[in-house]
Amino acid sequence: MKVEYINPFIEAAQGVFKTLLDTDTTLGKVYLKASPFSVCDMVIMIGVVGQIRGQVCLELTSDTAEKIVSTMMGGISDFDMEEIGTSAIAELGNMIMGNTCTIFSKNKVSIDITPPTVLSGDKIKISNKIATITIPIIIENYGSVNINVTAEEML
Repeated sequence: MKVEYINPFIEAAQGVFKTLLDTDTTLGKVYLKASPFSVCDMVIMIGVVGQIRGQVCLELTSDTAEKIVSTMMGGISDFDMEEIGTSAIAELGNMIMGNTCTIFSKNKVSIDITPPTVLSGDKIKISNKIATITIPIIIENYGSVNINVTAEEML
């Protein structure tokens, strides 16, 4: 995958976190992950189709997820993470990837996304046949979200 295809994911995630959480983010060092790889205890999986095909796995710890969900719910901290929290985290994935689609569209690259699937638990491993690029986004006072992009160009 071309390096310039990474920037829309970064721009979208940082924009969503700034708007949603009203806090700054820092980009960590982007790197390749070998397959299979272990992820944090919460993952939002979203398929990508179109001129770029593959999947995006946004991984975060349950602690980071709970902090984000609390802010999304106006500061409420007493909620059921299994139901409301999972729905909110799925929506976070939709927001990031929806914005990513818009940025790609402005660059004349057509992609679409599948509905998100949220996985949670210990020892989650992901295996892919193509390389995975990991984009760490550090969110001030929240933790970090790794955006794992496993996709190939179909142009």
